[in-house]
Amino acid sequence: MNDKASTLPLETITIDQLTPGMYVVSITDRSNIKIKSEGYVSCQESITQLKKAKIISLIIDPNRKKQTIQIERVVAEIKVSKPEQVKKQKAKIEVPLENEIKKANKLYKNAKELQGTLLNAVKLDKALNTNEISTTTNAMVDSIYRNQDALTCLSRIQTKDSYLLEHSLNVSILMTVFAKHLGIDKRIIQELTLGAFLHDIGKVLVPVEILNKKGKLTTKEHKVMQTHVKLGLKMLEDSPDISHIVMRMLSEHHERLDGSGYPNKLKGDEISKYGRMIAIVDSYDAMTCERPYKASMHPIAAFKALIAESPTYYDEELVEKFVQCLGVYPVGTLVKLNSGKLGLISKLNARKPLHPYVKIFYNTRLNQAIPIEEVNLSKCKYKDQIDCCIKPEEFNLNLLGFFKTAFID
Repeated sequence: MNDKASTLPLETITIDQLTPGMYVVSITDRSNIKIKSEGYVSCQESITQLKKAKIISLIIDPNRKKQTIQIERVVAEIKVSKPEQVKKQKAKIEVPLENEIKKANKLYKNAKELQGTLLNAVKLDKALNTNEISTTTNAMVDSIYRNQDALTCLSRIQTKDSYLLEHSLNVSILMTVFAKHLGIDKRIIQELTLGAFLHDIGKVLVPVEILNKKGKLTTKEHKVMQTHVKLGLKMLEDSPDISHIVMRMLSEHHERLDGSGYPNKLKGDEISKYGRMIAIVDSYDAMTCERPYKASMHPIAAFKALIAESPTYYDEELVEKFVQCLGVYPVGTLVKLNSGKLGLISKLNARKPLHPYVKIFYNTRLNQAIPIEEVNLSKCKYKDQIDCCIKPEEFNLNLLGFFKTAFID
């Protein structure tokens, strides 16, 4: 590219002038709302979907136009349909948990290693292998379609020293499960999973003393922390395989409906549906994860916090559907029964949400492990019911060891 071409100014074009290979900086809809939405347009189908989304004009960067002949990935479509209008997936019989858990465990380990490799590449200013990342996230989607409880269980078993690695991985799992629950098309879900996997990539460039600081950040430190959004967008802006959906998820995961979020202080309808979804999922996982600088809270407490902050910060309807999706007691939650027995939620009960399946393994009254048994709390023969959610450290339990014994070995 010559010097003259490299200094071409940004251009405003109509949707009819948009062609594959152009780099879009922002878009404007019929309500004259300008939305920052950077990314390449790699096929005609994505242009058709932008038209369906009532986009009328766009700002493009002519310096970044790429040839799209060899681009095989299709840019995901931007849908504006309400959840109830989305065509539902054909129901498929899920494979049993015991058939999927070993595959999911291997996939989780590989995805976590990939996150580590990815973050190291960012630190060393190396190019990101987006094809490898997409292959991994697509495999996660496939696993969740086979049996979502497998990866969901694994996302609940976390370690304090690898929060940055596991958080984005777990958000991608939860985002996939949530999108599947809403009946979103699988190809779009693949983009949502990728976006969630990458949403915090910019944090690796935030000073570690700020990232892991115990206690409240100062105003200056908080501003530095906020830069992770734009840093992440900058890393991905020249990747032709990264769609508008992915870029908007990165851009909007800290935006809030009342305009109090960052980096662009978007309000209400300025935030896309997928931006609203990842804001909920990201916040939920952050609240329920054990972090070096902050203790985790139980899922029910996190749900209550999300509900309390809706609709000020979060989309109220989507929060309600998210809670329905995960269940009152999400799979992988450690609970104590009235009898004093401890177990992990192993399966939800759609008809009776307060009576899920539990794999019991420990008796607190005897202070000893007991034979692992899965019980369906909705069956009348089981008089036992859930007393409360607990944390492993309350009983000095090796939860990871139990999980491996109960579900994988």
